[in-house]
Amino acid sequence: MKNIVTLCKTLLVSTGLCLLSIPGTYAVVSAQPARLLSAMTTYNEVSAWEATYYFTLTVPASATDSLQQVALTQIQGLEAIRFNSQESFAFEGKGETADKLARRGQKLGITLADSKNQPRTVIVSFAQPVAPGKTIIIGLKPFRNPMYDGVYQFQVQTLSTGKSTYNPIIGTARLQFYGVDAHE
Repeated sequence: MKNIVTLCKTLLVSTGLCLLSIPGTYAVVSAQPARLLSAMTTYNEVSAWEATYYFTLTVPASATDSLQQVALTQIQGLEAIRFNSQESFAFEGKGETADKLARRGQKLGITLADSKNQPRTVIVSFAQPVAPGKTIIIGLKPFRNPMYDGVYQFQVQTLSTGKSTYNPIIGTARLQFYGVDAHE
């Protein structure tokens, strides 16, 4: 019985020492990252020219870092969608998702860039970091909707600009496009 007690004490002490030796960089993992709340398009017909794709994200008040960059990678769809960086925009939400856009908040400056390392990826950079506790809506303007109908999905990921290399995937956005005769 004494040997079992000694073994248990040894295991507890060893486990405690292992936990104490975890580097501080892992603490970032426990922080709440931003979240993708919704995605929608104003026109879901193929080849439409005037569409806007809205991606609503929230940065929880408990987040430890501001949001500086978001990467959207198209992971499904027959045609690669290209975005017009001059016409795309972002604004602070008022607690609603993009399908209720009547109450827009402050406009946010953004720049768009295609990723050099990741195909079908656009990186949205905010002129000013988005503080914790904010909801934002990114409006991406495609040059046109895809010519082929179907489901188009985008993996949404925050990108770290600091020392951390923790770049969590915060959701998958799904847009559905229909052929002209699909509504008849």
